Amino acid sequence: MSEKLGLMVCGHGSRNKGAVKQFAQLAEGLKARFPDWPVEYGYLEFANPVIHDGLNKLREQGCTRVLAVPGMLFAAGHAKNDIPSVLNTYQAMHPEMKISYGRELAVDTRMVKAAAARIQEAIDASDTEVPLHETLLMVVGRGASDPDANSNVAKITRLLWEGFGFGWAETCYSGVTFPLVGPGLEHAARLGYKRVIVFPYFLFTGVLVQRIYGTTDEVAASHPDIEFLKAGYLNDHPQVIDTMADRVQEILDGANLMNCQMCKYREQVLGFEAEVGLAQESHHHHVEGLGAEAECQLCDEVCTSACEQQVQAAGHHHHHGHDHGHGHGHDHGHHDHHHGHDHHHHPYPHADHPLGPKSLNREG
Repeated sequence: MSEKLGLMVCGHGSRNKGAVKQFAQLAEGLKARFPDWPVEYGYLEFANPVIHDGLNKLREQGCTRVLAVPGMLFAAGHAKNDIPSVLNTYQAMHPEMKISYGRELAVDTRMVKAAAARIQEAIDASDTEVPLHETLLMVVGRGASDPDANSNVAKITRLLWEGFGFGWAETCYSGVTFPLVGPGLEHAARLGYKRVIVFPYFLFTGVLVQRIYGTTDEVAASHPDIEFLKAGYLNDHPQVIDTMADRVQEILDGANLMNCQMCKYREQVLGFEAEVGLAQESHHHHVEGLGAEAECQLCDEVCTSACEQQVQAAGHHHHHGHDHGHGHGHDHGHHDHHHGHDHHHHPYPHADHPLGPKSLNREG
C-alpha cells in the first residue's frame, strides 16, 4: 500500500482570539504550499482544535504518515518537550499512523528577511529622516528558561544590526529572563541615539506584544528627545511560510535536525548544569482540550491589555496570572517562572536578576 502523507502544524495556543486567528492563517498559507496533502493544525492549550484533534482528522482522511512541525520561532520547552510528548502519546495509541516531527523555524535567512521587512515598514512609516548610524534597534524576544532559545534571539539581533548597518542594537525579553523590556529600553535611551526601533520578534499578537508596545510608550514619554518607532511582529509574512514549508521538506529529505547540541537537557550548558538528564515531559496534558472556555472575554481580536489593568487595579504586583492565562500566540516559553503552580519547571538560575523576572512589575 502506498504511503499517504499528511501535514500537522502544532502551535502553543492563546486566549487571545487575534493570535489564534493569525495562527490559522499561517496554517492556511502552508496548505497552499502543499496542495496535494491534507493539512491540519492544533494547539497545546487555550484554543481549539487541540493537537490530537488535528491528528484525528488526518487519520480519518487515511493518512499513514504525518509530518508534524512546530509553529514556533525557537526550540525551548514547548518545541523540545511538550509537543513531542503529545505526539508520542498519540503515536502509542495509533501505531498504524507514523508521526515524524520536524524542527522549529530557528535562525534562518528567510526569517531574518521577514524581520527586516517589518523593521523597514516602521522606518518607511515615519515622517522624519534619521540616519541608520544614529538609530538603535531593540529586538524583543519572548524569553525562556532555555539559554539556547534566548541566545538565538541575540543572533537574530546581530544579523539585523549588521544587515541594516544600524548604529547600535540591543536584545531584551518580554518575560522569564533578563533584561526585560523596561530596563532594556531605559538602558538603550542612555546610549545617545536619536531613534530607537522596537521590534517584537514574535509570530503573533497577544498580551505580551501589547505589553511591549505599552512599555515602549512609557519609556518614550520620559525621553521626548528620542524618536521611538514600534515595528510590527512577524505574523504570516511569506518568508515565514517559506521557512516552515522548508522545515516540512527537511523531514522528507532526512535533514530534520533539531538542535540538540546546545540543549540544556543533554549537555552541561553554563548555569543550567542541574538540568542535564532531566526527564523531558509535558505539563500541558492537564489543560489539553481547554478551548473556547479559555478564550479572553475582555477584548476581541486586538489585545487591549485590559487584563493587565484589571490585575493592577486589584493590587497585584506580578504578571504571571495572566501570562499563563492569556498565552500570546504560542511563542515559546509562556510562563514567567515566578509562580506557584506545580508545572515540572526547574528553577531558573537567575530568577533574582535585578533586570529580570522579579522586576517585571516595573513594566506594568
